[in-house]
Amino acid sequence: MTAYFYPYPPLEPGHLVRRYKRFFAEIGLTSGQVITAHCPNTGPMTGVCVPGSPVQVSYHPSPKRKLAYTWEMIQVDGTWVGVNTALPNRIIRRALEHRWFPGLGEYTQVRSEVAYGRQSRVDFCLEGGSVPVYLEVKNTTWCAGSVALFPDTVTTRGQKHLRELTNLLPQARAVMLYLINRGDCDRFAPGDTKDPTYGRLLRQGVAAGLEVRACRFAVTPEGVRYLGLAQLQL
Repeated sequence: MTAYFYPYPPLEPGHLVRRYKRFFAEIGLTSGQVITAHCPNTGPMTGVCVPGSPVQVSYHPSPKRKLAYTWEMIQVDGTWVGVNTALPNRIIRRALEHRWFPGLGEYTQVRSEVAYGRQSRVDFCLEGGSVPVYLEVKNTTWCAGSVALFPDTVTTRGQKHLRELTNLLPQARAVMLYLINRGDCDRFAPGDTKDPTYGRLLRQGVAAGLEVRACRFAVTPEGVRYLGLAQLQL
């Protein structure tokens, strides 16, 4: 295991039968058993929710859980794509603590869910340097060819985050970090066809000093490996 690797728990293979009511996925395991798994992704999952596709699920039996299985990833055109939206912040926290990403300053503390702006909370605040660094993480799975795109639907919450981060400038550094949760994309662009307002706000933010980092990750059933930065097409 390298410093740039985040491991998955043991996973079980299967195929997607259907996703329904946003939070549920019917999965056919290779054993022949059909189970209902928690779908930890509330978005439309554009392009990555194809019935019949190979999937991987984790198993966490507990009386506190309604569903013992969690849908972790799906294979699309030969590429594994991470669908668990709870995982990116865990990956990024580990990356920040291990200083995977250069250029973020000499911070000494990584704080999560820090209040800022108008009743907002930023995913991470890096403190201890000359100025605080406010960093927001977005899970990115939609693509057009080798271009990763975000968002894949209108996101008023995402728009608010861009406004709030831009308003922090120049008293602090503000970073939008897009975790590209698939290894087949080497470029990133805003999803203008789905949410043109988001794209406009992102470009306005960049013009004002907002930093954008599109981080590429290869996904396998063993874990998630950092590949470096994608080229920005803003």
